[in-house]
Amino acid sequence: MAAVEGLPPWRAMERLAGRAALRELLCLAAPDLVASPLRADRRGKPWLADHPEVGVSISHDGETVAAAVALHVPVGVDVQHAPRRPSEAMLHRCLGRHLQSLGHLRPEERARELAWVWSAQEACVKATGSGLSGRPWSIDIPPSRGQGRWREYKWVSFRDQSETPLSCAFVDATASGPPSAATAHVQKG
Repeated sequence: MAAVEGLPPWRAMERLAGRAALRELLCLAAPDLVASPLRADRRGKPWLADHPEVGVSISHDGETVAAAVALHVPVGVDVQHAPRRPSEAMLHRCLGRHLQSLGHLRPEERARELAWVWSAQEACVKATGSGLSGRPWSIDIPPSRGQGRWREYKWVSFRDQSETPLSCAFVDATASGPPSAATAHVQKG
């Protein structure tokens, strides 16, 4: 399979698991799209070759994968395990002005909150298609929040539904909530 050619075995397994999660989600959200070939643009953002109007996104961290589908808008999803010992530079870069408000938390709680914030930041830039070049760490995501807005995107962190930090972002054309077919799926290896 060309999608995993030349990748280390662990990376190939992550990529295949992410694609399987996307296909499973398509079965639920839009069964007629399941057979559409999956491609990646020059920056790596996935898209359905026969249906470029459908937003798709895949994320993986270790044995955990997530996928998102939105029928008529761009979408981004990110799943992120908390780092064991995030550096102060990483905490400062991603949490910015909010870092001081987390000073009362134990180190592992701060690391988990960092993972939640990072998942929302990364979901936003994935939705734009810019990935890391979109400077996700510069997006102001307040800790402990479950949803918010950045530019024309709405982001949602599934804090009540997922033990693993998981967030989704999508163009909020209606400002009334997520598109009816936008969904996230988490699957552990």
